Amino acid sequence: MKNLFSNVRGDLFGGITAGIVALPLALAFGVSSGLGPDAGLYGAIFISFFAAFFGGTPTQISGPTAPMTAVSMVVIAGIIASNNGDVSKALPIILTVFLLSGLMQIGLGLAGLGKYIRYIPYPVVSGFMTAIGVIILVTQILPSVGYNAKEDAEFVKQFESQVEEVVLNRYLKDSKSKKTDKILTLQDYKNATAEGESIVQADIVKESKTLAGREASGVLGTFKVLPRALKNLNWLELILALGTIFIIYGFKRITTVVPSTLVALMVMTGISVGFNLDYKPIEEIPSGFPIPNMEIFTSFNLASITPYIFTALTLALLGAIDSLLTSVVADNMTKTKHKPNKELIGQGIGNSIASIFGGIPGAGATIRTVVNINSGGKTKLSGMVAGLMLLVILLGLGPVASKIPAAVLAGILVTVGIGVMDYKGLKAIPSLPRDIKIAGIKLSSEVIIMIVVLLLSTFWNLVYAVGIGLVIASLMFMKKIGDLTAQQSNVTSLKEESWADEIGMTKKLREEVFIKHIKGPLFFGSTSDFQQLIKQIPSSASTIIIRMDRMEYIDQSGLYALEDSIVELTKDGKIVLIVDLQKQPKYMMERIDIIPDLIAKEYIFTDFKTCLQWVKDHKDS
Repeated sequence: MKNLFSNVRGDLFGGITAGIVALPLALAFGVSSGLGPDAGLYGAIFISFFAAFFGGTPTQISGPTAPMTAVSMVVIAGIIASNNGDVSKALPIILTVFLLSGLMQIGLGLAGLGKYIRYIPYPVVSGFMTAIGVIILVTQILPSVGYNAKEDAEFVKQFESQVEEVVLNRYLKDSKSKKTDKILTLQDYKNATAEGESIVQADIVKESKTLAGREASGVLGTFKVLPRALKNLNWLELILALGTIFIIYGFKRITTVVPSTLVALMVMTGISVGFNLDYKPIEEIPSGFPIPNMEIFTSFNLASITPYIFTALTLALLGAIDSLLTSVVADNMTKTKHKPNKELIGQGIGNSIASIFGGIPGAGATIRTVVNINSGGKTKLSGMVAGLMLLVILLGLGPVASKIPAAVLAGILVTVGIGVMDYKGLKAIPSLPRDIKIAGIKLSSEVIIMIVVLLLSTFWNLVYAVGIGLVIASLMFMKKIGDLTAQQSNVTSLKEESWADEIGMTKKLREEVFIKHIKGPLFFGSTSDFQQLIKQIPSSASTIIIRMDRMEYIDQSGLYALEDSIVELTKDGKIVLIVDLQKQPKYMMERIDIIPDLIAKEYIFTDFKTCLQWVKDHKDS
């Protein structure tokens, strides 16, 4: 903090510039999330300020990002749907999940886990990022053509027949929750039917719109209603969206000094307002300072949050990855070194405070950070200024910002979706090694992971896709390591390859002694190969020497596999000797009493020469 005001002029210019760049994206991400433009703006304000103040990357600008918004969008839609389309009822739960995510980020930082985030496999990250790009791109088709499923009267009418059933199920659910015995009576069903019959047409329409909106949500929903959207194409909205996209890409060819996204926003909004066009504006942005949503605390219900704990953790991890990757970019540009754990704490504090004020979660934003650095930002003051700049815009220009066409923000998001895809990973697909065989076909394990995560994220669930991707990546990694270890520590008799100090053994001794070489760790991935030892030992061998010179680690699976093998060998009357036992394996073997219960201490030797002499002495005797 002592250097906070060491670069005031540069930080002011960098922060103001980054704040202006953040404005259209914050509004667009807010609209895309489903909570409205104000949620995106609130998130940008508080995350930018507090993540900068408490974080570990001086030049980083934080706020809502495409990955965080994509996951948040899924979370918001799911919670709203589970609350029968009632946003006001769902909002406290949504914000509580976001708050929990922020607290988890703080926990990750306090636990010192920041440095381990980079170990998440690249194929998982690549598939996820590409999926986010696809989701954003596809879901912005409908607003770009001016289609809203809730406003399509013919489409909404299709769901009216389901409304009574929805009301019936809701009533029965409420009735059951109020009963101590949880048993519904015939009267309950009669009351539910009566309630269904008593709802007025306005209620039917409202419920039908909720169902229609749910049906048209996400990638699959977009494809379902796309024919209807094209049939009801609004040419004005399409022209506004295409004009926005054209300016964003075209203006970059002229200059990068002025953000093309901001230029597109101002030009297209100016044309729409100036010519009094009949366009669809974004939702109205509330004026005045953001007010905390105290329902997060007053109406807190653990049962309503429990199903979303894993989701909150996913958001926390995603935010951590997004932020720390941006920190690396900042380090490369400024020749400095960020503090990963402190950065996670800062991001967690920012997201926690933003959630209390109704903002969507965010992370370190690469583009805004680069703009800040190039504009002269060097200290934490720049990020704080960016947040304050957005607050000033909110307080002074909220009504003006409410006139922005929804199609313009859709056009902005289309370019974001295109830009966020991992083209580097996609281009590398043909050249990646085909290291596994499925149904006789050689495939690349990394490509499989990438495609699985991409497809599951796009068409099913972002949160579960990441988890499944991590599991598959872990299993494939373990398989590779297991195969490699097995190759290096294969069971061999002295008739095959011997180590240098074994060459001088007599023929008679070779027949009586079997040597097992363990190269590398003995863990769950290699235990099956190790257990083949018993089957390969010749019947003539009365003494088994296990050489552990190169085995520095053994896990619990390997430990029990070793124990079982020794038990079987001793049952067959064979003597088991161990040579050059390393520190960690020795400790583990002593913990479960393999030493001295199965292997006496006199059967453990520091080198092969001493062991061989012991064998000779006892054979002679």
